[in-house]
Amino acid sequence: MLLQLIAEIADERGSAGPNVTIDGRAVPVRDWLCDALVPMAQRDARRRLTVEAVRAELDEAKALPADRNEADRVIEDKVRERVRRSGRCNVSRAVSDLCKIGLLRRHYQGFRVDHQNRGAQREAVYTVTPEALVVLRRR
Repeated sequence: MLLQLIAEIADERGSAGPNVTIDGRAVPVRDWLCDALVPMAQRDARRRLTVEAVRAELDEAKALPADRNEADRVIEDKVRERVRRSGRCNVSRAVSDLCKIGLLRRHYQGFRVDHQNRGAQREAVYTVTPEALVVLRRR
């Protein structure tokens, strides 16, 4: 599924990233992939547990708005942040597997900052191999 999503947003050469334009704004490709995969997890028990945990944390910190709709929006934003953070790791692991079997190539684009997180300010670019792209785009 991940390979198909990458192929759908890739240019004619099969490259996707470092950003995808959604509603006029640039979103890192890994974030877009995480968001695209979220609907599969909507009924997942872990997601429900995450929503409950976020609600409890915000309630304990007295950070929830009094308005129910606004509170739900704040909770959803916090859940999305958590899901994205773990989703980026999951996408990276899945991409590594796809790279190992030769269906995808990955490189990074952006600025390298000299500190302990050497990948800072760099975003992934994924390129579907020509052979896989032909199969995935065949309709």
